[in-house]
Amino acid sequence: MIRTLLALDGALVRGALSLVLTAEADISVVAEVDRGDGLARLIRARRPDVAVIDLDLVGTANVAGWCPLLVLVDQRRARRLHRVLVPGRPLGILGRDVAPHRVLDGLRRLARGESVIDVDLVMAALTRGSPLTSRETQILDLTAAGAPVAEVARALGLAPGTVRNHLGRITRKVGARTRVEAVRVAHEAGWI
Repeated sequence: MIRTLLALDGALVRGALSLVLTAEADISVVAEVDRGDGLARLIRARRPDVAVIDLDLVGTANVAGWCPLLVLVDQRRARRLHRVLVPGRPLGILGRDVAPHRVLDGLRRLARGESVIDVDLVMAALTRGSPLTSRETQILDLTAAGAPVAEVARALGLAPGTVRNHLGRITRKVGARTRVEAVRVAHEAGWI
């Protein structure tokens, strides 16, 4: 039996996938969540064999100790795949709009220790250029999560003034007027 955790935004999609999975004799759904906070704790508590997660719910969490992941990705956000890459652990990457049989196949392959990679998503991740540096991406990620300047500075070991300077540069680079707009533009472009 493949114990599966679903961490997907949207009750309709999550519920439909849960029905498809539980109809299979070799798969059981041990937990369903629609938020990323506390996901690591839930994975440790429920001990699934595989977790099907929406890339947007991973946030900036360290996924190194998690079970194998089948990550569903919006192609526009493919540049964020680096968040779930852990050397030596099988990983599944599929588009959000794949047919249910591909999710079933991916779960089974991950449970056997095989990786499942959607080549189109990987190509999108490699070819879509972001105007942001890796440091700017880190700062904007934390800002998007609601962290104030002082907290971003503490988390990254920077001075608050340096963070404000980066945020100003980011806002100009993405053609935004405010930090909030910069977050929205970068999120829609898949840069964060």
